[in-house]
Parts: sequence; C-alpha cells; structure tokens
Amino acid sequence: MTTATARDLQFKSITYTGLGLGPRLIITGAVHGNETCGTVAIGRIMEEIDSGKLLIANGSVTFVPVTNPLAYRLVRRSGERNLNRNLFPNQNPQDFEDQVANWLCPLLAQHDVLLDLHSFNADSEPFVMVGPTNNDGPLQPFQHADKERALARRLGVHRFVDGWLATYGQGVQRRMSDASQLETVLRYGVGTTEYMRTTGGYALTLECGQHNDPAASGVAYRAIMNTLAFLKVIDGPEPQPVAFDRTEALSMVVVHDKMDKGDSFVRTWASFDPVAKGQQIGVRADGTPVTSELDGRILFPDTNAGANQEWYYLTRANPDFGR
Repeated sequence: MTTATARDLQFKSITYTGLGLGPRLIITGAVHGNETCGTVAIGRIMEEIDSGKLLIANGSVTFVPVTNPLAYRLVRRSGERNLNRNLFPNQNPQDFEDQVANWLCPLLAQHDVLLDLHSFNADSEPFVMVGPTNNDGPLQPFQHADKERALARRLGVHRFVDGWLATYGQGVQRRMSDASQLETVLRYGVGTTEYMRTTGGYALTLECGQHNDPAASGVAYRAIMNTLAFLKVIDGPEPQPVAFDRTEALSMVVVHDKMDKGDSFVRTWASFDPVAKGQQIGVRADGTPVTSELDGRILFPDTNAGANQEWYYLTRANPDFGR
C-alpha cells in the first residue's frame, strides 16, 4: 500500500434525514479521482441544504463527495487500482482501494438507491448506464428494473446503455489463462452499481460529460435535483421523463482488446460515434486491419490502453428499452 500518501487520508459521508418516510438514497462522487463533476455538484447541493434553501423532507440522502480520496489527491483515475472493478469487502486488504471497499460496501448496503456520478475522457454527450432487466439468472439477478429505468429517464439525459457486466466479463475471461474461472471473471466487472444491486437495491451510473468540461457539474447537479424530487426526498414537482421518441438505448455487446502497444485507431474516435459493419476502426501492429462486426456505435475508445487491455467496446440499438 502507498502508505506515504494514504496513511493520513480518511473517508467522509454526510447524511441528511427528513421527518417523513421515504427511500434511503446515496449519491457518490469521485469514485475515480480525476472525475470531479459529482464532487462539485454534491458540494453545491449540500450548501443549499445547509443554508436552508433546500429541505430534505422524506427518507434520507447520504452524500459521498470523494469516494476515493487517494485517487482524488493524486488527481488521477485510480489510487493503486480501479476502485470500480472487483468491488467487494476484503478481510485481508491488499491496496488502498480494498480499504475503500471495506468502508464503502457496508455503506451502500444501508441504502435503497444509488446515483454514482462520473465523467469521461473523450468529448461526447452525457449518458446513463443501467442494469439488466428483471431476471433470476446466475449472472446478475435483479428485480427492480422498472424503478431503475424510471429514474434513469428523469436524470436529464436521453442516452441509455446496458449490458456492462456480461460484456466486460467476456473480455476478462478471454484475457485469463484459465477460462473456467467464471466467478472470478465476473467479480472483476463489479463496481458500485453492480454491488448495490447485490444488496437488494438499484443503482445508476451517470456519465456527466468530459472530465474538464465545466458543464459536466451542471449535468450532475440537475441529476441530483431530479432524483431527489422524483423519489420525493424533497417536496416539489416531479421531473418529467425524457420522451421515448427522444431516447437512444444501446446494449454493449463486445469488447476488443489492444493486443500490442503498437495497435492504433485509424481516426480519433469518441464514444457513440456510429460504425458500420465492415468499417475499419483500427490497425494491429502487424498491419492487420480491425473492422466492426456490426452496425452500431463505439463506446469507451481508449487510445492510451496498454497491451491486453480494453481498447474499445461496440454497442447496438436496444429497441426493447422501456418496454
């Protein structure tokens, strides 16, 4: 553990509880230390509550302005590893993020709903990551899809993406030498929202905009306010859902890895750029072209990915969203 920088850090959460009955909401920022729009928006909301401008009337809301204080201090995505992967309590913590998990996971389990605020590297529009439909399957059993998607449609964005855990797990399993270790593979894909769903709650990850875009904190602020109002944690008019004819719903279907540090894209890609089946996306170090196997959109293209790391994802339209 990086004790020289971590030993004087602490964890902080602030809870406001209303007099009326209502859900237990938790809102997190800076799970990745260089994604600070949520931290800014949470600070703005808390100032309004503390000044009396905003009243928590029902249930409770817990704010975690900086979920990963080491990564936040270092102004980078991770402290010692990605907190939003393999997020489980660990009786024998090996790194700082294990210490975060030992504090954060029990805190999440005390709540009913999670809104996790993030940002991204490339220029693109905000979007929300949603969980699976209701199911009793072994991968990600879930029974709150209707509530989760109703909240997603009220965050103020029109683009929705599902399919994270299965697609990420496929990529990890491909990279592992022992492909039979399915349970281990799936654990790698579990972050804040996936863990929240294992506790019986529901959760959304809102990607608010590019890291350094000052508008991203405004997206986060609006989402917090809409969530508080929709869940009736504050009194006020219910936010209207985005209309289905303005909705773009996508499912992640495949992840492609960078096989060699010399692999490169043929152009600068941004998340949600459209791709056509057979269109060239990149080129391998040996000159082999990399083409799209489907008509869809690219997601999370990472020019700086290392060898045997996620390079980009492909998504396709999900016509069943909201049905």
